[in-house]
Amino acid sequence: MSNNADLQLNEVFNVKDKVALVTGGGSGIGLMITQTLAVNGAKVYIVGRTEEKLENVVEHHGKGIAGQIIPIVGDVASKEGVQKIVKEIESREKCLCILVNNAGIAAPKTATTADTPEELRKNLLEPTSVEEWTSIYATNVVGPYLMTTAFLPLLQAATDHQYGYSGCVVNITSISGLVRISQGHFSYNASKGAEVHLNKILAAEIAKAGFKIRVNSIAPGVFPSEMTTQESGENQKSEMEKEHKGGLPSGRPGNDRDMAAAILFAVSCQYLNGQTVAVDGGYLIQAGT
Repeated sequence: MSNNADLQLNEVFNVKDKVALVTGGGSGIGLMITQTLAVNGAKVYIVGRTEEKLENVVEHHGKGIAGQIIPIVGDVASKEGVQKIVKEIESREKCLCILVNNAGIAAPKTATTADTPEELRKNLLEPTSVEEWTSIYATNVVGPYLMTTAFLPLLQAATDHQYGYSGCVVNITSISGLVRISQGHFSYNASKGAEVHLNKILAAEIAKAGFKIRVNSIAPGVFPSEMTTQESGENQKSEMEKEHKGGLPSGRPGNDRDMAAAILFAVSCQYLNGQTVAVDGGYLIQAGT
C-alpha cells in the first residue's frame, strides 16, 4: 500500500492541535513564529513582559484562525519568573509540544575601527559595563536554559501522549553567534555564540538521559524586528526597506514566510536534533564562520 497520503504538505508539516509556547512572541521573529503555528491550528501561548503588546497581537492576529493565541505576562530572565510561567502552563495543559525560546536583547553597537590601540580601547571599553554583559547573557543564554529544563516534564509528556511526535525545543539564536566578526556588538554576539553551544549540549544531554525531546535552533540573519528597526507598528509588526542588506545573495532581508518555512521544518522534522539551521539570505557565505 502506498504512503502517498503521509507525504502531503498538511501531514508533513502538521501542527494542528499542538500546544506551543513562544517567548518574546509579541513582535519580530517571535510574532512570525506565533502566527505561523496559530494559523495552522496550534494553541500558542505567547510570553512577554508587556501586557499591552501581547494583547495587540491577539487583537490583530488572533481572530478567525484555525488555532489560538493566548497571552501570558512573564519574565524568562529569572528563575522565579520561569517557574511562574511553568506553573501557569501546568494549570492549563497536560503537555507542551513545542517550546520556542525566542526572547532576546542586545546593547547598542560600539565602534571597532581605530588608528591607535588607545583609540580602540576607548571605543570598546568605555561604553561597556559588566551589567550590560550579564543582563544580555541572562536573557539570551540563561533564559533558554531555564525554560528548557523547567519544561522537560511537559515536553516529555507530549512525546508520551502523541504517537509519532516528540516534544521539541527551538532556540532562536542568530548568525551573530556563528560569524567570526563582532558586528559592533561583542556582548550580543558572545551571548548568541553561547546559546548556539547551549543548544547542542542540551540536545546531547537530554538524549543521553533517555528522553525523546528534540532540541534545535534557528539562526536568523536580518529580519525586521524591534531589535533591527527600533520600532513596530500598532499591529506589532516592524518594517524594513526591501533594499536593506541588498548586498546579500538574497538581495533582501528575511520576511514572515521565510521564518514560517523554517519553524515548520524545525518543529515537524522528527529526525532533526541538536542542529542549528541558519536562515540568513546567504550572509554567512560572505561573512564567514
